[in-house]
Amino acid sequence: MKTRPFLLISGTIFLIVAVAHLTRLFTGFDVVMGGHTVPHWASYPGLLVPGALAVWAFRLASRSGSGA
Repeated sequence: MKTRPFLLISGTIFLIVAVAHLTRLFTGFDVVMGGHTVPHWASYPGLLVPGALAVWAFRLASRSGSGA
């Protein structure tokens, strides 16, 4: 089973989520879920956790070489 494509795709998805949280922190827009506003501090772990997972996935993908 080739793991490199999976790692690249999952790393890209995690990176998109991290960039979305970073954008929210810089622009200050509000997110409302079920009538409740999500506090801005929630974007800090929302940036750090997917960001770390993206870095991890990309590093593993670079080590996997051809993906075999």
